[in-house]
Amino acid sequence: MKRPLLLLALAALIGPVSAQGFSALKGHDSNAPIDISSDHLEVQDRADRAIWVGNVHVVQGDMTMDAARMTASYSQAQTPGANPQINRIDASGGVTVVSPTERAKGNFGIYDLNRKLITLIGNVSLVRGTNTVNGARLVIDMNSGRATVDGNSVGGAATSQSGGRVTGHFTVPKRTSTTPAGGSTPPK
Repeated sequence: MKRPLLLLALAALIGPVSAQGFSALKGHDSNAPIDISSDHLEVQDRADRAIWVGNVHVVQGDMTMDAARMTASYSQAQTPGANPQINRIDASGGVTVVSPTERAKGNFGIYDLNRKLITLIGNVSLVRGTNTVNGARLVIDMNSGRATVDGNSVGGAATSQSGGRVTGHFTVPKRTSTTPAGGSTPPK
């Protein structure tokens, strides 16, 4: 009898942080203005990219992204006088993405603004409250709110401390003990 209850409790806890849960970034506006700060900026206009290096901090709406280095790929405006459009941000060096209720970390990150996907690769952790999931790759789909953690990164190579497996730590709420009818406790 304990096993089905444990499985139900685990399923309820896993939901918020695993592939079955919904990210707080669901519906995030990837068209919102982006503010970026860093120690150094290099613009390679002919290659349509800008490279920020050193304590890079990105803010878009209620989401932040931090890393040691970020490269933004952009497309030139089609109309004269219009601003270039950032399409993708590649980040490396301790990438952290924070939403109002979640914190995700990885070695490398890709923010695809057109597809509304954030991918973190290498020693990934996703934390919501006191619950944590670890793996090698995390993909957050901001359209559906679905967050997926894999034990292996692309190509099947294990790049996590967990040896190619997804691991998790979940807080189980305290439950009060109930005594069955008749007043005796069930055998263990």
